[in-house]
Amino acid sequence: MGVASDIRQMFGYPFMVNAFRAGTIVAIASGSMGWFMVLRRQTFAGHTLSLVGFPGAAGAVLLGVSPALGYFGFCIAAALVIGLAVRTDEAGTYREESALIGSVQAMALACGFLFVGLYHGNLNGLTSLLFGSFLGITPGDVLALLLVAGGSLVALCLIARPLLFTSVDPEVAAAAGLPVRPISLGFLVLLGIAVAEASQVTGSLLVFSLLVLPAATAHVITGRPLLGIALSMAFAVLVTWAGLVIAYFTPYPTGAFIATLSFGAYVAARVIRLGSHRSRFQASVASAGVRA
Repeated sequence: MGVASDIRQMFGYPFMVNAFRAGTIVAIASGSMGWFMVLRRQTFAGHTLSLVGFPGAAGAVLLGVSPALGYFGFCIAAALVIGLAVRTDEAGTYREESALIGSVQAMALACGFLFVGLYHGNLNGLTSLLFGSFLGITPGDVLALLLVAGGSLVALCLIARPLLFTSVDPEVAAAAGLPVRPISLGFLVLLGIAVAEASQVTGSLLVFSLLVLPAATAHVITGRPLLGIALSMAFAVLVTWAGLVIAYFTPYPTGAFIATLSFGAYVAARVIRLGSHRSRFQASVASAGVRA
């Protein structure tokens, strides 16, 4: 009765209801985008986009406008820079350039620290840009997140099949006539939108835990696209819910629990897979010994 009463009391607070709604929306968007990001081995680009959100939001605060404008403006701009500036091979396929992406990341961090230095207001508000805040979400924020996430997911569904093809075998996709470079650029823009959206809830430093760890866990479990995307979204939602519940009953920040739970799920999946492979190997050795 005590636990049930505490749960009912938790959902009696509007700020917790909004936190669960926003967290669910962000988790679904991050899980779906993250699965393709991990498949395409663009985690470094995703990490850079997550850091770029910080100077964008800090600059917006400095100018006295909504941090959301800074998140989306900087993340989309960085995605376009990365997508347009990288070199392509003869087939027109995307090649991740570590030096370019690292340069964008370094410049973004430098701008962020500059904006923080120029800002003479309450620095606690800027701290939330780094580590996020689930408790200040309003119904209007939830609606805005829902509209943005819905639009980006619809766009992802429209390009999902060619995106999967170009991710698995870009050379064959280019030979088949698919516009590999525009598809890659479009996905980077969608990834930037997902990062900007999630950063408003988790902060720039913790968005990566929702973007990569649930997706990486899903890839460890299965190679099937539909099942993998579904698992990635499910893991992201579960760790977000669990993080919110634990944070409600403790004095510690939500993002820390989300990151820890996401990492724990990934480690558990790797250990289980390793144990499964070892058992299969031992069974095959034993079977070969019996036949001999």
